[in-house]
Amino acid sequence: MSEQDPLLCISPLDGRYAEQTAPLASYFSEYALIRARVRVEVGWFAALVDHGLVKQCRRFSKAERAALDAVWQDFDLNDARRVKALEATTNHDVKACEYFLRECFANRAELASLAPAAESLHFAATSEDINNLSYGIVLRSCLDDQFLPLMEELVLRIAAFAEAHADIAMLARTHGQAASPTTLGKEFAVFASRLRAALDEIKATPIPGKCNGAVGNFNAHLIAFPDTDWQTLSAAFVERLGLTPQVLTTQIEPHDHLARLCHACVRFHSVLLDLNRDVWSYIALGFLKQRRIDTETGSSTMPHKINPIDFENSEGNLGVANALLAHLAEKLPVSRWQRDLSDSTAMRNIGVALGHSWLAMRSTLRGLGKIEVNEMRIQEDLAGAWEVLGEAAQTILRREGVKDGYERLKALTRGQTLTEESWRKLIGSLALPKDAERVLLELTPATYTGMASRLAKKL
Repeated sequence: MSEQDPLLCISPLDGRYAEQTAPLASYFSEYALIRARVRVEVGWFAALVDHGLVKQCRRFSKAERAALDAVWQDFDLNDARRVKALEATTNHDVKACEYFLRECFANRAELASLAPAAESLHFAATSEDINNLSYGIVLRSCLDDQFLPLMEELVLRIAAFAEAHADIAMLARTHGQAASPTTLGKEFAVFASRLRAALDEIKATPIPGKCNGAVGNFNAHLIAFPDTDWQTLSAAFVERLGLTPQVLTTQIEPHDHLARLCHACVRFHSVLLDLNRDVWSYIALGFLKQRRIDTETGSSTMPHKINPIDFENSEGNLGVANALLAHLAEKLPVSRWQRDLSDSTAMRNIGVALGHSWLAMRSTLRGLGKIEVNEMRIQEDLAGAWEVLGEAAQTILRREGVKDGYERLKALTRGQTLTEESWRKLIGSLALPKDAERVLLELTPATYTGMASRLAKKL
């Protein structure tokens, strides 16, 4: 077997789930990170030339600029392997990218005219200038291209389910016990609303970047070109990469916004986890059914089973994702003095965290695509719990000023199971005014749902 065989991978993201996580490789693989570094190095060099700060290359010709951009645009696995070979000598990942670009200037005919300017590659930059921008690029791109559309699809799918089933009355359960009825659609609408709020926060979180030197003061920049407005130049460069400039930093971008993003993702995941568990429970109650797929096996010994594996898979992956994201949110903003390296190794796991998130969201979507509503079972459940109308009765008693109305209903219903017949006898024993009695006698568990239907349709 080849070394790339999924059966030999340590991580399930690259092994068992390799086919599902394949779209993320172009953002969070080692190759993707190296390519982003090369892009940043090229972009910084170009910004210096554009501002007349490279004496050996005052301006680009169109051909030179196109050839320079092609270095990162056409960057392939062979290029990445060359960078790794250089890193084996330098023992420094970012310096290897600089040396790779020097080789490009020296060895590629279309870049030969830039060779005299090679000393301005990585000019006044620290490795973290390159790294924080590179991570920012891949993270911003992956969110925009992959994660936000998937999250949006989840919210819309759940909202559509909520609207479609807004009128299906269902017995609620608080503390696991029969409670005042709701509708199936309204309960899903709650999740859609919560996920939308979390998604809006994710969208609103900026991805910052900094390019201001070894300790954030533009020390080297100013000693070389004291009359240049480096802060404006740097901010414009960061913005061109699609990131938000971070003005005050040490050697590293402080990662506070990244921590905010991690926490926002944790909140989205926590709501999704809550949904998974509720859907799992509704399946267990028989309120929801899963469509049978004839080629699948539910149990190796019990042939009748159709297990809710998609929701369980999602739950497991959400736990791993949230554990990693919570750690990153706590770890990354903390650095000794102007910098220590502990954030670097932690940061490499951002793709791992989001990989598990990706699997979880896809699993939930897959599960939602298989469920069907079992209205008969839901109605049976409602019909066997007339005692939940005790809330309505005690509220009417209070309205009518009946002394100890709540206590009377408590004595008649607490711990009891009522039928339609026993409910009618109970109402008849309360000596209510006829209009109030009529309201309660016309009431059923299926009609005592308040504004649930309207609420489910307001998404």
